[in-house]
Amino acid sequence: MSQSPDNDFFANIPKKAPEPEIKSAPIESLPPEQPKAPLKKKTPRSAKKTVDEQYSPREKMLRRLWTITSVISMIVNLVVILILIVLFMVYAKSDKPLKLPEGIGINTPKDLLQGLYDNFQLMDAAHIKTDIVVEDTIPVQFDLPLNQATTVQLSQDVTIYGAYVVINTATININAPATVTLPAGTNLPIVLDLVVPVDTTIPVKLNVPVDIALSETDLNIPFVGLQNVVRPLYCLVAPDALSLPQFGSTKVCP
Repeated sequence: MSQSPDNDFFANIPKKAPEPEIKSAPIESLPPEQPKAPLKKKTPRSAKKTVDEQYSPREKMLRRLWTITSVISMIVNLVVILILIVLFMVYAKSDKPLKLPEGIGINTPKDLLQGLYDNFQLMDAAHIKTDIVVEDTIPVQFDLPLNQATTVQLSQDVTIYGAYVVINTATININAPATVTLPAGTNLPIVLDLVVPVDTTIPVKLNVPVDIALSETDLNIPFVGLQNVVRPLYCLVAPDALSLPQFGSTKVCP
């Protein structure tokens, strides 16, 4: 048996709830929009830089150097002031005024620097002249050949055996072998032909003159270096300084 749609209970149940109708209000009726305050970002504690991190290593080094030099300058100034105070007190108590030593004047710094510079030039151009005494014994070894005619004198009687004697006189006529004795003091002409070995020592004593130019030795470098060290101060007190006449009287300062 079939049921009619009107009597079907499940057929009358809505499958989906109806959506509520939303009515939009007119734009003029909406309240004005309030400006939003900017949000503050919290900086994390780790992102904050300390005072040391604000400077580069070079700037930190310069700041430390400046601090050290400032402290040293203050100490030096304090020491100088104390010295001046002590000198003033000593001068105030003494009856005699302070005097500069004799020979010291306003031109003393210039004369001092000029003397140093000129003497360094003279030292570089100087020569060492002396006599060196050489005294020694030299060994001598060689063969001396001799071939020379000379005359010798007998120091004692000399007997010659097997000599051949020829004597022809008015009364005697001898031509036969004989023994002849030559008396001491007889001069005999001879010829020396032999090689004489020489092995001896000869004493030697010589005076050797020496002339050494210092500019040609290793001392030239330090002498020139000393001139270069003194030249800036010398030119500071005497800009028109000239070298010595033996060096051409050229300008010392560039």
